[in-house]
Amino acid sequence: MAAAGLRFEVIESAVEERRRAGEPAAEYAARMARDKAIAVAGRFPAAFVLGADTVVECLGEILEKPASADDARRMLTMLSGRTHTVVTAYAIARGAEILAAEAVQSRVTFRALGPDEITRYIASGEPFDKAGGYGIQGAGGGFIAEVSGARDNVMGLPVANVMAALRRVGFGRC
Repeated sequence: MAAAGLRFEVIESAVEERRRAGEPAAEYAARMARDKAIAVAGRFPAAFVLGADTVVECLGEILEKPASADDARRMLTMLSGRTHTVVTAYAIARGAEILAAEAVQSRVTFRALGPDEITRYIASGEPFDKAGGYGIQGAGGGFIAEVSGARDNVMGLPVANVMAALRRVGFGRC
């Protein structure tokens, strides 16, 4: 958002991220984005509030942030040599109303990863705050052979989509 020329403040929503049984990736990410936006908008009713959430889906499993080094290893091993889906959902709220929302999907293909490089990557600490255990904007970007769809979506926010939505809802600086 800063690269798009917008000034903003990051405010933690305190929304617990918990997937409902059987909830598909896009629905889960969309629900989390809406819940986060509404939670913060309730504290700042005059502000335009953007909530977002990203999940990774591979082989029918939703991968969130790894809970441990073993969990990160499991995720990265699963992603190795495979194509997976990254879903980032965003919601724009003002007061108690969602003004716009969308779930954007990108397909990402990893090259085959060796066990030693997975170990080194985990030791860097980078996997632990990222859905699927990797970040395209960091060292994990070197694992990626191909991205189909918006690359910034894989980073956690489809900026062009968000900017267009902000214009549609009347946010004046887009």
